[in-house]
Amino acid sequence: MKRNKKVCSVDKANVLETTELWRQVMIEVAKEYPEVELSHMYVDNAAMQLIRAPKQFDVMVTGNIFGDILSDEASMLTGSIGMLPSASLDQNNKGMYEPSHGSAPDIAGKDIANPLATILSAAMMLRYSFNDEANATRVENAVKKALEQGYRTADIWTEGTRKVKCSEMGDAVVAAL
Repeated sequence: MKRNKKVCSVDKANVLETTELWRQVMIEVAKEYPEVELSHMYVDNAAMQLIRAPKQFDVMVTGNIFGDILSDEASMLTGSIGMLPSASLDQNNKGMYEPSHGSAPDIAGKDIANPLATILSAAMMLRYSFNDEANATRVENAVKKALEQGYRTADIWTEGTRKVKCSEMGDAVVAAL
């Protein structure tokens, strides 16, 4: 309800019988939210549309397998999976917030991870679980400012920007905050 009130339910109901149930449940749940526009899209088309015109989507909902695939694809629209926050919420807006990529244990302790997805996940927590729009926006703006100042971790570094370690990117965001 805090977004643009457009939900795209992604399934493969034309081929996978189990996703027919997903679609039926989405249609039933949507009746409880008449102010929200519900659309349906098959996962293969959703993958294509995500690349073709990502701004057409507000909220996409799907099962775990399709969600894993589409979130990895969507992360590349931002330049790296290290840029994509995520949230798994219950009906009371309580839940788990984490980077879309998870904990990245293969690079733990090396000071090379991109911390922005974690920081942006905290902004989502402020907005959705704590109903604190002002501080969520402050955190998001601090991330934008650090990026505008040219700070980049290795996964998003390009010529002409400043390559920094994980801890340095975190410091840049804190300074911007």
